[in-house]
Amino acid sequence: MHAKAFEYLVKNDLLKCNVKFLIEGEEEIGSPNLPAFCEAHKEMLKADIILVSDTSIIAKDIPSVTTGLRGLAYWEVEVTGPNRDLHSGLFGGAVANPINVLAKMIAAMTDENNHITIPGFYDDVIEVSQEERALMAKAPYNEEAYKKAIDVAELSGEAGYTTNERTGIRPSFDVCGIWGGYTGEGAKTVLPSKAFAKISTRLVPNQDHEKIAEIFKSHFEKMAPASVQVKVTTLHGGQGYVCPIDIPAYQAAEKAYEKVYGQLPVPVRSGGSIPIISSFEDILGMKSVLMGFGLESDAIHSPNENFPVEQFLKGIEAISWFYHHYKG
Repeated sequence: MHAKAFEYLVKNDLLKCNVKFLIEGEEEIGSPNLPAFCEAHKEMLKADIILVSDTSIIAKDIPSVTTGLRGLAYWEVEVTGPNRDLHSGLFGGAVANPINVLAKMIAAMTDENNHITIPGFYDDVIEVSQEERALMAKAPYNEEAYKKAIDVAELSGEAGYTTNERTGIRPSFDVCGIWGGYTGEGAKTVLPSKAFAKISTRLVPNQDHEKIAEIFKSHFEKMAPASVQVKVTTLHGGQGYVCPIDIPAYQAAEKAYEKVYGQLPVPVRSGGSIPIISSFEDILGMKSVLMGFGLESDAIHSPNENFPVEQFLKGIEAISWFYHHYKG
């Protein structure tokens, strides 16, 4: 979208500013090499604003601008019991099963109100004001349509918060994968030697992902019973981000969406994470404006992930209008 918008503007002599493209392919693993590149090339990367389109809008007829991203901390845990897989009949009931232990440890990470129980986890969470929560509540939201789209009968989350608040302004805890023992066809009665899980937390601005990584690792390893050994490896993470809505670039984005969609976009906070965005701010001293065009139906991070051609074309048009309105 950005390349085609740039092509159109240059061809028609409509581009009124200089543009630098920064392209990398490691976003899904936390952009481990990009911060060092930014540190080494601050002068080359100097700019007034960063424009990113790795976000979504509320619906194809309801534009929105993402004003906040959650941070991320991600681990792999390994639980080891006996030194080899055992016969579950001969040893079951006498030797701790690492999968059973891991399941109990994970279950203990949240309470009956879906509140994360890791000591110190909420120390740096800033409570969003009632005024901002009231503004968030104005965003169009249909709970029945939301549930139907993902085929669930009931939603679940931290007590005392709406669905949009749970994904926008509150942290979360999720198991992204879990495995161990025998998972092949048919039955094999084993008591496994090891169990594994991939675990992530989404963090809100002001929570430091390195601090959270350490307190989870310490807590999870200490809570393990003596019958098993637990190893926690931090894989990657990133900080949350908030974009002010009173800067010229945000206002240019608003006008661009209005031109293409016929209405001003709704400011929303996303539940997702783009770790490099906060690094751009810390290292380069620049804000990023998140002009996304994805839809819920895109099935991101799922089989058959897709992006509609209509949204691709509207994105090209809106990005072009951004440059028309942006005054720097």
